[in-house]
Amino acid sequence: MTLSAVLLAGGESRRMGRDKAMLLLDGIPLWQHQFAVLRELSPVVLFVSARQPPVWLPADARFITDPPLARGPLGGLAAALEAMRGTHLLAMAIDMPAMTAAHLAMLWRAASPGCGVLPCIGDQMEPLPAIYPAEALPVASGLLAGADVSLGIFTRALAAAGRMKTQTIARLDTKLYANWNTPADLATPCRPPRRAL
Repeated sequence: MTLSAVLLAGGESRRMGRDKAMLLLDGIPLWQHQFAVLRELSPVVLFVSARQPPVWLPADARFITDPPLARGPLGGLAAALEAMRGTHLLAMAIDMPAMTAAHLAMLWRAASPGCGVLPCIGDQMEPLPAIYPAEALPVASGLLAGADVSLGIFTRALAAAGRMKTQTIARLDTKLYANWNTPADLATPCRPPRRAL
């Protein structure tokens, strides 16, 4: 099995009021932190999905254009699934400052041929970050042709088809799934201690 990774950075950041990728975490732009985390997993290719190439696009990352119509994160995810060559895709949102490489590596170890991994916190499925199999592309493409493009519908369809298994997240790790959505979120400490892969 092989792993590709995509950093989804195409949101409009309306509630935050500025580009989340440029928010500072420990004095460093958030996008740099996120790429450092993803690089620790040694993916065969790193993608950035956004509406236009960001000025901060790293030299070792490949840009993927979001669909022209606003289709939310599913559009960027589908574009990365189509562009990748390999078996699995790790999808992560730009605004998850507490996520660690160790946690993502745990999700990747739980994947199997043709089947991805969907984290669950209690009864809540977490579509980002998650591991998606290449076989998810037809499901994503089908949903993008319709009205409901929510990641919840997408992941439930994959789970029902046996293309994703759920992974219960330990209570101590639930803080890793926090998002920076509004300026008030920036005041909350979010960086956990580093753990080895």
